[in-house]
Amino acid sequence: MYFLTSELYFPPYSETSPEGIIAVGGDLSPERLLLAYQNGIFPWYDSDEPKLWWCPKERMVLFFENLRITKSMKKVIIRNEFQVTFNTNFRAVISNCQKSPRKNQDGTWISNEIVEAYCKLNELGFAKSVEVWQNNELVGGLYGIDLGDVFCGESMFSKVPNASKVAFIHLAKQLELANYKLLDCQVHNNHLESLGCIEIEREEFLAILKS
Repeated sequence: MYFLTSELYFPPYSETSPEGIIAVGGDLSPERLLLAYQNGIFPWYDSDEPKLWWCPKERMVLFFENLRITKSMKKVIIRNEFQVTFNTNFRAVISNCQKSPRKNQDGTWISNEIVEAYCKLNELGFAKSVEVWQNNELVGGLYGIDLGDVFCGESMFSKVPNASKVAFIHLAKQLELANYKLLDCQVHNNHLESLGCIEIEREEFLAILKS
């Protein structure tokens, strides 16, 4: 396992551990974070752990033609129950993601250090958010890193039913219109699978990223 220094570097993916960890340590500077995402790597660790950088063997992604919108969700969208904005309040979205309880998780991996690092990336134009509103209240959203032709989703939250799904669906449709290659969702969960996401091999994901 590679231990990062002040040098702006990540090892080749062939050095990734069986669990998917490619490196340990380093910092969350904008330059290092962008280098990570450009190489299919993302940070994911608890606040009491050293920084862990991941490049998992299987990657959860959405190819836009696979987007699954149920009949009930179509009705929600048609009724305009929510209002959706893009990148208007990034800090509020990531702060809500930080505070949202997660099933089978004790606490959150989104530390204050993570919040400030990604807010800095937002100021630089690389991290972006989707906000979902109901009666002028922020009730859902998501954020991630925009690489120009691939969007790397990081986290989402929902205070009311369907709000995070609405954020995801609106983002996917916007990315498809802009000819993005895919929406990266990192690791499998049932919620993402229900929306049409699938797992692909790391090598396939990296080839798409590099193309």
